[in-house]
Amino acid sequence: MDDTKIDPAAMERLAKALSFICGPGNATTVAMKKAAESGSDQDAKRARTLFLKLKQGDRRAAMTMLSD
Repeated sequence: MDDTKIDPAAMERLAKALSFICGPGNATTVAMKKAAESGSDQDAKRARTLFLKLKQGDRRAAMTMLSD
């Protein structure tokens, strides 16, 4: 990733939202949890890539849950 750092706490909240929306065994949910726990840039990049591959409605629902 560039100079942008991903907040592990935000990734953890997003992982919880994805767990509710997509299920706890979903590849994106698992990657997001791993990235939140490790704090690794590589894990964060993988989680972001998988998140962007989700259906638009799932992404929007997850982001809406974060804003509440």
